[in-house]
Amino acid sequence: MTTDERIPVARAERHALCDTFLELGPEAPTLCDPWLTRELAAHLVLRERRPDLAAGMWVPPLKGHLERGQAQIAGGSWPELVETVRTGPPWWTPMHFAKVDALVNTSEFVIHHEDVLRGDGAVGPRREVPERTARAVLSVLRSGASLMVRRSPVGVRLVAPGGEPISAGPKSAVAAGRVVTVTGEPVELLLVAAGRMRVADVALEGPAEDVLALKGASLGV
Repeated sequence: MTTDERIPVARAERHALCDTFLELGPEAPTLCDPWLTRELAAHLVLRERRPDLAAGMWVPPLKGHLERGQAQIAGGSWPELVETVRTGPPWWTPMHFAKVDALVNTSEFVIHHEDVLRGDGAVGPRREVPERTARAVLSVLRSGASLMVRRSPVGVRLVAPGGEPISAGPKSAVAAGRVVTVTGEPVELLLVAAGRMRVADVALEGPAEDVLALKGASLGV
């Protein structure tokens, strides 16, 4: 086993994202429009280190406080900001523990890494995803796809090459036979479930009206 293989996937993706941050710089576009890489990095920092600001993600009256705090973090030194992301969550947050980190950060860092790599909006992968990362992504989808596609008006069947299909979506739609099969590599399927279908290299199979409905759905957590 190599050293890299001993690093948990969530941490490996964190480091890979930080390497990409440094390569592209603070003003590169991301899929989290209008955020540039600087704003995305600031989001990751406040999410893990500033619960007083992160509350604004869910409490509308605190949104202005969140935006001002994120702008302040984003305006600092770029190398220091990236290093703070790379360092990871502090000891006092639950995300510091390996099991919690794996649960909440595996998909977070895979998705945001792709947000940066595909910031120009073009379709398709920009890197060779490690096999163990692909396996971890499938595990995330098996446990979390139902939550991620809960707003889909149709059933969704996610199919990765050689893997067991993952079914999610409203039971009423599934019972009525309104199901769209989405086929692609694990990270591409994760991007679909996370609301990034526009850049995902996948094949969609199902009735035309159901495929159109899925394309227009607001997916993701």
